[in-house]
Amino acid sequence: MQSSKNYGSQRRSCVPTDPKKRRWVFWGIPGAIIIVAAVVVAAVVVVSKNHQNATKSTTSADAGDSGSSASGSASAGSASASTTSSAVTGVDNSTYYGVASSGGDGSTVTTDLNATFVYKNSFGGTWAQDPSNPYNVSGQAQSWSPSLLETWTWGQDIVRGVNLGGWLVTEPFIVPGLYEQYQNTNPSAVDEYTLCMAMGDNLATAMEDHYKTFITEEDFALIASAGLNWVRIPLGYWAIETHDGEPYLAKVSWNYFVKAIGWARKYGIRILLDFHALPGSQNGWNHSGKAGVINWMYGVMGISNAQRQLEQIRSLTEFISQEGIKEVVPMMSLVNEVEVSIVGLEVLQAFYYQAYELIRGISGFGAGNGPIIALHAGFLDIAVWNGFLSGADRIALDQHPYLAFSMSSSINQGLLTSDEHQAKTACSWGGGTNDSQSSFGIIVGGEWSNAINDCGKWLDGVGSTPQYETVLTNTSCTEWEEWMDWSSDTKAGVLSYALSNMDALQNWFFWTWHIGNSTELGYAPSPFWHYRLGWEQGWMPADPRVAGGYCGSVMSVGGDQFSGTFPASATGAVASPTISPDQISNHSVWPPTSLGPSFTSAQIALFPTFTQTGSPLTLAAAAHPTDATAVGAGWVDSADTTGAWTSVAGCSYPDAYNATAVSLVPTAVCTGGAARRAVAGPTPAPRV
Repeated sequence: MQSSKNYGSQRRSCVPTDPKKRRWVFWGIPGAIIIVAAVVVAAVVVVSKNHQNATKSTTSADAGDSGSSASGSASAGSASASTTSSAVTGVDNSTYYGVASSGGDGSTVTTDLNATFVYKNSFGGTWAQDPSNPYNVSGQAQSWSPSLLETWTWGQDIVRGVNLGGWLVTEPFIVPGLYEQYQNTNPSAVDEYTLCMAMGDNLATAMEDHYKTFITEEDFALIASAGLNWVRIPLGYWAIETHDGEPYLAKVSWNYFVKAIGWARKYGIRILLDFHALPGSQNGWNHSGKAGVINWMYGVMGISNAQRQLEQIRSLTEFISQEGIKEVVPMMSLVNEVEVSIVGLEVLQAFYYQAYELIRGISGFGAGNGPIIALHAGFLDIAVWNGFLSGADRIALDQHPYLAFSMSSSINQGLLTSDEHQAKTACSWGGGTNDSQSSFGIIVGGEWSNAINDCGKWLDGVGSTPQYETVLTNTSCTEWEEWMDWSSDTKAGVLSYALSNMDALQNWFFWTWHIGNSTELGYAPSPFWHYRLGWEQGWMPADPRVAGGYCGSVMSVGGDQFSGTFPASATGAVASPTISPDQISNHSVWPPTSLGPSFTSAQIALFPTFTQTGSPLTLAAAAHPTDATAVGAGWVDSADTTGAWTSVAGCSYPDAYNATAVSLVPTAVCTGGAARRAVAGPTPAPRV
């Protein structure tokens, strides 16, 4: 494949005041692509009686192993699945475990809430559970995907994944019906921060109702049935803890992440835990928790917010490194979509180094000892990262190639002419991915979508108008949002673009599995982003394996999957890895001496920080009443007894989300009753 040096706009900007989006026009599919689409699009799963509400049916695909041809339209015969539900409610994982059982295509599954559905998986997938020995069983997503009891081999096994966006971190465009309820409140809901405030006394009930219903166990079964084998689950820091004054519902979303671990094991799906929303916000966009300005590793509270996140990473690492959990969650992303153009590359890299040392100090080195550490590329060309922490143990790079968000970029001017050009542009990313895998290591496409413009209700933020309509003349998003009226040619065009992305990115996670309905419109208005809907309606492949080689055979651009050799340390093959000394000297200064252009090093020395005198944050595991082999207390490393980062008694701290003004710099270091300028000390030697 030819190498591409420009990955387009990789940001998912969802703030109305900062619309970083771009428009495309469509389609006109070449005959060859239509033929491929006809072969790829396989039998549709259940289609709702109302085609405008076909997004949460309880079914699974019944496609042939090689993606046999069948109509993907709403008028096609739909497969059915029987679903019954009891009155059992609650989030406790011990509510229902049933008996040791397993099954394959056509078997009846009983969920953890005592509901039943028919499991349909024509790819040889199976499910399995054993309440008395839950961590030693595993389903298998498909016959070609290793179960959780088997080894995942990078370079041989391929990540075909999907994000569970909008679930444990909400976004207005993903769950418009939820946000529509709180547009006439004070404040009006524009992000999860204001949504929680608007919910008021109803917060616990309303938010938990969302967690219970937006993603369920059956979604995991459907994901396996769709030929997918990984999920990327965005998590907000409030799943772990909150500070006074923060309105989020604290710790409840963690219960559902734990439930997801159980579901993933049952259906043989691996999880990339994505730290999606950070204290202070890493990008100022609504999916960081609070829209506004960046206060993570930037501004007066930049260090404190980073210290706080390091403590949360510590808790997560201790939890997911436990036996029985580490097989299900073998990868963790430290930061989602940090705006490196503001934070600064060197500052971000300094944080990554601190987090790496922390994680490996807990987990030890080598394959299976703690998670692979995914580093977001910060919207930079992934080649920029070549050589970073060379020799480090199991770090991966996460790229988010979105082409719908930057209308002024010259790369996309030609994309306005034909779908073929659009698909070829996506295919061109494969060369850079291959190059970086040989030099850096594992590269994942943590997010991408089918969006060829920024149409979709609230995609650019609550109350926003898509640039597709404001920049172009005589255009309307209606044709792209009302997917129920799409022609077969339009579906085939979207499918072509999807296959191009899949082939080029190689190990990928589509954003996102499910888009909720708009109550006002009566349907899901962002179909470009809705994997399940596309799978049901025919613009996503019934079998994603058909994407292999698509770029070379159809688009005549590249087409080679990675066939090189990963650096040995990248996959955990080095028992005692050593980071290049020049990388340590370049990135080990902590805290950084630059945290925004407005502050001098002398001012940064006065910034408020935390001290390591608190109690560590231990995360709860699932309760298994009959299990004699349950995971421990959520803390794998008994030698890790250092105090947690916490505020200093007697010291004041500015608003963690609003502290970028020079006037907020303290005039002197506050020592309180303890040593004030506590920084990360030497990392304990990793356990091998």
